[in-house]
Formats: sequence, C-alpha cells, structure tokens
Amino acid sequence: MISGAALGRVSGIRHGFFTRKGGVSDGVFASLNCGYGSGDEAERVRTNRARAMERLGRDGAPLVTAHQTHSAVATIVDEPWAPGDGPQADGMATRRTDVTLGVLTADCAPVLFADTDAGVVGVAHAGWRGAQAGILEATVDAMISLGARVHHIVADVGPCIQQTSYEVGPELRAAFIADTGRNADLFMSSDRPGHYMFDLPGYVQRRLAARGLKDIELVPMDTRADQDHFFSYRRSVLRGEADYGRCLSAIGVAP
Repeated sequence: MISGAALGRVSGIRHGFFTRKGGVSDGVFASLNCGYGSGDEAERVRTNRARAMERLGRDGAPLVTAHQTHSAVATIVDEPWAPGDGPQADGMATRRTDVTLGVLTADCAPVLFADTDAGVVGVAHAGWRGAQAGILEATVDAMISLGARVHHIVADVGPCIQQTSYEVGPELRAAFIADTGRNADLFMSSDRPGHYMFDLPGYVQRRLAARGLKDIELVPMDTRADQDHFFSYRRSVLRGEADYGRCLSAIGVAP
C-alpha cells in the first residue's frame, strides 16, 4: 500500500493506494484484484477487498465503489450499498466515519481528496475522458456541498499511466488543444509519426489547481510500465490478454 504525500501530512483520515500484491487471485488477476467488473471469481475479489480494508485499518467500515463509466457524475454517499448495487458515477464524497470510499483503476488516475477540518473525503476515477468532462470538479463540488472548503481540500493523484507510456493519436491532442492552447505542453512527440505522448497526471493536477486546490501531489509511478505492482488495461490490450485486474485506492474519515 502506498500513501500519498499530501494526505500523509494531515490527520483524521485513513487512505492508501493499493498495488496488485497481497491478494488471492491468480493468472492475469494476480493477486490483489479488487474489481467485481473483471472476470475474476467474485469470492476472490471479496477476499481481496477484505484484505485491503484490514491493511488500511478500516475492516469495520464498509467499502463502497461505484459503477465507473468515465463520466462527470459525482455522488454523495449517505448510506453504504452492497457490491454491485452502486450508482453509475466516477466520483464520490462522504462525511460518514463508518464508510470507506474506493476507486478502481488500471491506468486511469485514482484521486483521493480530504478536507479534515470539515471531516469530508472524496474519490475520483479520472481517465482522460472523465477528466476532460469535469469529474474532478464535480467531486470537489460534491465535497463542498457537504461542508468542505476548496482551499482546505488536499488531494493525491495516485499511480496511473505516465507520459512516457501513454501514446495517443492526433485527434485526442486536437480535442485538448481545442479546450485551451495551454494544453499543448501536455503532449510530446512520439517515436511514431503523427502520434503523441500524453501527460494524464499533469492534466489532472492542472484541472484541480484551476478549481482552486492548493495542495496537490502526484505519485510518480507508472501502471503500464510496472507490471510487478500494477494492473494495466493498456498493457493487457497490447499483449492480447482477455481481461485485467483493477487496483483499489481508498479513503475514509477516521472515527
């Protein structure tokens, strides 16, 4: 489990970015696969999630994850729901001390948020599509609706695909530059003509800063390049694998 630098400086929460190690799954899901949306056995996923919550010191607080669709929808968690019963959302926020919020990723950026003065935490699943659509801002707004103040919110952007591993086509670069010309510096030329390497965590950090957050840290670990520690959708596709595991990132307000 990896701690974020920003959240590590505050008290009143428990958080962690989990690697793929320490679980019971095997094959392409080895070993701490926490995604029910994968083809892994549900009982193994259930055991992996329980192990993660024990490691986090939150085994008494239900873990809730949403049905992630790369949207800009963030929801308030007033009551925990059973696995598979969650709403379609890519961001969540809560004030409850007896609930742990989780986000599942395999190259997209997991973002954990906290305003410890207000006792509010949040999570966001930020791939390029959701980030461009506004999931980061929607999650911050959900936290504010619960009493958080934007300048008090700290955020860590967890392990995700890094620029040196993220080749994209010219159409994606054009779409981002159409938003603002400032986004041009998020792309560097690829070895393949007409293609570019995209800085997803840099873009996430930029969007959060523009929303008013002052304390944002990045975990500079590459999910595609580091197969020993992380699942990767892109790596799986390039290898022709039929499926892939999902890493869990989680946060909760301490009782």
